[in-house]
Amino acid sequence: FYIYAYDPKQSVITEEDKDSLKKKLDQQGITVLEINLYDLVVKTLKDNGDWDWYIEKEPSMTKQELREELQGILDVEKVLTPEIAKIIKSKDHDLVFLTGIGEVFPYIRSHSILNNLQVVAKHKPTVIFFPGEYQHSLDKGATLKLFSRLEDDKYYRAFNIDEYEV
Repeated sequence: FYIYAYDPKQSVITEEDKDSLKKKLDQQGITVLEINLYDLVVKTLKDNGDWDWYIEKEPSMTKQELREELQGILDVEKVLTPEIAKIIKSKDHDLVFLTGIGEVFPYIRSHSILNNLQVVAKHKPTVIFFPGEYQHSLDKGATLKLFSRLEDDKYYRAFNIDEYEV
C-alpha cells in the first residue's frame, strides 16, 4: 500500500497527472484498475435501491442524520469492502489506484477503508490518492490529515510514495 498525498488545492492537476500516468503505464503493459470511492458509493446506493430515498430525504436531514444514515447504509466492512473485493477479482490488473477519498468524507473515513482493504487488496500494489498529508514522526507515528486539516486515526501500514525509490 502506498499513499500519494497531494495538496487538495491541486485536485484538478492531480487528476490529470493520474490519468496521464495510467496511460503511460498502460503503454508499458501495466494495467491499472482505478476504484473511485464516490462512484462506488453512488453505484452501491443505486444497486441497493437506496439512491431515490437518499435524494428525497437529504434536503430535510441534518448533517449528522445524513452522515449516520450513509454510514449505516454504506458500512465499510460489510458493504463497501466486499464490493471492492468483487471489483478487484473481476478485472485483470497489475496495480490498483484508489481515488475519491475526499469526496466520501465524512461518512467514510480513510483509515477505515485502508484497514479493511488490507484483507481484499493485498495481492497487488495499491496507490491511494489522498487529498491532504501523510506524515511520519517519532512522537506521533504515521498520521493522515485529510485536506491538510483533519487528522484521522493513526495509520501505519502504507508507504508514503514520495519517499519510495524504485
